[in-house]
Amino acid sequence: MRSTNVSIRLLFLPIALFIAGAAVYAQKQNPPRQESADDDVVRVNTTLVTVPVSVMDRQGRFIPDLNQKQFRLFENGVEQEIAYFDNAEQPFTVALLLDTSDSTKFKLNDIQNAAMAFVAQLRANDRVILAVFDSRVTILSEATSDRRLLNEAIRRVQSGGGTSLYNTVDVISERLSRVRGRKAVVLFTDGVDTTSVGANYQSTLRVAEQLDALVYAIQYNTFDDANKGAKPPLSMNQSSVQMVTAKGEPLSVAYTRANRYLGLMAEKTGGRLFYSDTLKHLTEVFTNIAQELRQQYSIGYYPNSQGPEQRQIKVRVSMPQVAIRARKGYVFRPAAGNSGKK
Repeated sequence: MRSTNVSIRLLFLPIALFIAGAAVYAQKQNPPRQESADDDVVRVNTTLVTVPVSVMDRQGRFIPDLNQKQFRLFENGVEQEIAYFDNAEQPFTVALLLDTSDSTKFKLNDIQNAAMAFVAQLRANDRVILAVFDSRVTILSEATSDRRLLNEAIRRVQSGGGTSLYNTVDVISERLSRVRGRKAVVLFTDGVDTTSVGANYQSTLRVAEQLDALVYAIQYNTFDDANKGAKPPLSMNQSSVQMVTAKGEPLSVAYTRANRYLGLMAEKTGGRLFYSDTLKHLTEVFTNIAQELRQQYSIGYYPNSQGPEQRQIKVRVSMPQVAIRARKGYVFRPAAGNSGKK
């Protein structure tokens, strides 16, 4: 009996070895699929750089129906192969950031009305992250398309103390970096930072360059109101009184820097800077931004992993008499391992 069992085992041994070998071969030919929350994610060795592009005629009207072959994209003067192109109106996520510090308290009602008007301009699938900031940053709503929830949150907004603008840019940039698809920041503020800790003028401009989101800055005129509430310097020439901020900085200097900061934030990301001093104009601005966000092309490319960290972007379109607005550049960050294609 024992010899019979041995014979049977010897008979099946080649079959078992064949099955095991076939399994190993199949595994090499078809490696196990990595589980992913998004089946459309393609793993690559570097990160896709996406560039939202607005193309307008000389009257400022959006030019639709352009195709990929009409676009050329350059990085540091070297033409890049366009790996991604989208000319359809896609839903977007926008971070709506409202400055509710002391300098805006006289305009709070206007701010609330204009913000609700902006929400009303969005389409059903567009999402909003709502945040307000004074000396603190408060997230009132994570990304949602629920208009009722957003309007209720806007109505609850109250004015507070100082202005942590730079901290707000840091916080929101980190949140938006996890968002896929088209995205933008609508930043409503006078631009004067008084209470940020850790983040500053230069660091947040750098953060904005790393984020593939447009920044639309709306600078509201609060100089006269702030001037009323500002304190004079401890020692002053009575013939020439110059009001200063709580940090002891002349208001004129603070507002000049604020204007420059918001302008650079918009320029570096391909957004725009608007000025507004009335509710009617503010509502018009919000309407224009909502329209622009829907009327954009999106192109993308895979950058060379070798080269400088700071990189410049130039987009051209093979059509005469057009105005092109796109991000001017970005800060290259090598992907940590594999990263997802946006």
